[in-house]
Amino acid sequence: MNTEVNLCGIKMKNPVTVASGTFGYGREYSEYIDLNKLGGIITKGTSLKLRPGNKPPRVCEVQGGMLNSIGLQNPGVEYFAKYDLPWLRKFDTKIIVNACGSTIEEYVELCKILNTLDIDGVELNLSCPNVKAGCLAFGTTYEGVKEVTKAVRKVLDNKPLIVKLTPNVTNIVEPAKGAEDAGADGISAINTLLGMKIDIEKRKPILANNTGGFSGPAVKPVAVRCVYQIANAVNIPVLGLGGIMTGEDAIEFMIAGATAVSIGSGNFADPETSIKTIEGIEAFMKKHNIDDINSIIGTVEMN
Repeated sequence: MNTEVNLCGIKMKNPVTVASGTFGYGREYSEYIDLNKLGGIITKGTSLKLRPGNKPPRVCEVQGGMLNSIGLQNPGVEYFAKYDLPWLRKFDTKIIVNACGSTIEEYVELCKILNTLDIDGVELNLSCPNVKAGCLAFGTTYEGVKEVTKAVRKVLDNKPLIVKLTPNVTNIVEPAKGAEDAGADGISAINTLLGMKIDIEKRKPILANNTGGFSGPAVKPVAVRCVYQIANAVNIPVLGLGGIMTGEDAIEFMIAGATAVSIGSGNFADPETSIKTIEGIEAFMKKHNIDDINSIIGTVEMN
């Protein structure tokens, strides 16, 4: 069986990666799973400078998943390049860095640095606030996505560029087209849905930041729909994520049009979720006599 996939020039041994923000830089999970078995690791969101993140509480469980408002806490790209990347490079897996910023200038400066590092690709996180535009999100409009992607593309000239989109829009196809038109090599979908949980005794939100990103099994139908819509609207590969817990979930995303998938909150529920997902994909292929995993991509037959 062939489980290899090509995600916009990133050739992976299997279609399973781990999603940004749920796997750190891999050190903790390496105590539980063999990182060599993963198709790829998408790092924690990395910024130009150190970010302390939001004040706690920053995480809470909800029915069907969890809410988080970490605030992109990370040590900054220089620390990553000096300490985390050399450690990650010991493993036989692809390394994709999730890049985040607050302004276009920050994205550009960050990606100038990433362009020089020994990494396999960049996932551009466009759910961060655009401070100069009144804290609006870059990723909600065609023009917004196109503007920042075009600026980054100019300096990121030798790494595949995957743009990660928010589902908190009316029509996710428009931002996806903006990314493609600006030169992105792939689309990553979806990021978390915006949610809130209230402590009914205190009558106050549980998260210190009031709202947070909703992820987990309950978001999967939304994510599958978004992947299907994007895959049928653009001509670049889609990395699908949102609520994947099993091999069957991953197969569903691929049939919808995803070339590869990412495991997010599932890593918290069970550190071995990614490995079990890889095994589940292989079991599905054996059961249905599928020789090449690529043959199922985008094969959904709509009613």
